[in-house]
Amino acid sequence: MDITSCILDFLNYRAMDPKFNYTHIVLIPKRPNPEEVSHFRPISLCNVIYRVASKMITNRLKPFMHELISENQSAFIPDRLITDNILVDYELNHYLSHKYWGKVGHAALKLDLSNAYDRVEWNFFLRVLES
Repeated sequence: MDITSCILDFLNYRAMDPKFNYTHIVLIPKRPNPEEVSHFRPISLCNVIYRVASKMITNRLKPFMHELISENQSAFIPDRLITDNILVDYELNHYLSHKYWGKVGHAALKLDLSNAYDRVEWNFFLRVLES
């Protein structure tokens, strides 16, 4: 079966052969002679048919993203920057620091601007790779 017919089948029947959705996770060294797990960057190697189908769906959804995704999410949306959260944090802290205590209330804000792989449960990841 060629790529075109696989993609057309996926779009027409909304089902994909599970073998096309199989992904290999490979560790790429971040530096020469890596000695720790944190010295590697995991990448996902996906099937071409899966990648093409995913890109087609993404392109079809792009015009509707502003309606589908909350205005509160600023990352990975065109015309929105994750760094905008820094400005929101600054303005909120400025507002709260100049507010008289006991008036309306307080607010808390948590920003996560760290790398996604900083939060990986490495022991679990190693067990998965070893199995």
